[in-house]
Amino acid sequence: MQCTNCGNPKVIYKREQSGQLLCKDCFIESIEKKAIKTIKKEKLLDKGDKVLVALSGGKDSVTTLEILNSFRERHIIDLCAVTVDEGIANYRQEGVDIATRHAQRLGIEHKVVSLKEDYGITLDEIMQRENHRGSCTYCGVFRRTIINKAAREMGATKIATGHNLDDEVQGIMMNYLEGNTDNLTKLGAKTESQAKEFTVKIKPLREIPEREIGLYVVAKELEVHFDSCPYAMQSFRGEVSEAINQLAEKHPTIKYSTLRGYDKIKNILKDEMQKEYAHGRCSRCGEPSANDLCKACSFLEELGL
Repeated sequence: MQCTNCGNPKVIYKREQSGQLLCKDCFIESIEKKAIKTIKKEKLLDKGDKVLVALSGGKDSVTTLEILNSFRERHIIDLCAVTVDEGIANYRQEGVDIATRHAQRLGIEHKVVSLKEDYGITLDEIMQRENHRGSCTYCGVFRRTIINKAAREMGATKIATGHNLDDEVQGIMMNYLEGNTDNLTKLGAKTESQAKEFTVKIKPLREIPEREIGLYVVAKELEVHFDSCPYAMQSFRGEVSEAINQLAEKHPTIKYSTLRGYDKIKNILKDEMQKEYAHGRCSRCGEPSANDLCKACSFLEELGL
């Protein structure tokens, strides 16, 4: 076998959906080109942006940092990072340490924040409660709120997350199956709000499969936290992920076709799907909210905090 691009016999990857064979250098280049293509196509960056990377220390966020740093090195944008410690014993600390080392390696501003400090409770403690809503429900809401606050404090104009193709397709299917049309309309490479307190969010890795990101960090010898969240497979997302991956074994292009189909529907229904819902202020924390309490504060009250 030879690399489709350069003829190198040392092939490390075959793309099942296209049959393309790639050597190490061509594979690395293809991932970086694909992310940069998404950035340009979706107009995710503007010159002078200060981009905050939600840096967990995992493969996706480290790859996002690595790719965006190429724009920083060309003096197009500035970078900073925030790491959220959810409070998961024997799991989170390694990711925090790795994230800290990457920030130090690049010499960028970095902040570590935690659920315990901001909300007085860890995810482990929440999961010990009876009748909890599931780890991802709480974690997603609290993390988004904390990261958005950090972005304001650090003067960031964009928040970059490591959502990959698998994450995005899972989100599409989860929200559709649950009939959650509100969340379904908020997916995409770039999300904005008329409320100035919500920093624009971007997803440079949206069109790159998870397995390719995993191979990318190995090929580039980037230090990452490979362990999965111990609560992940207990979640609805885990079930949806398993179902999609089973389908993808026989239908290699299904993740791409799901994403493309969603984007077409979103484009057709653009005006309705991008409708801005009325927002006021959360009576408890003062953050923008469509209801008396924002989602994070409603969860806190539900938990008796």
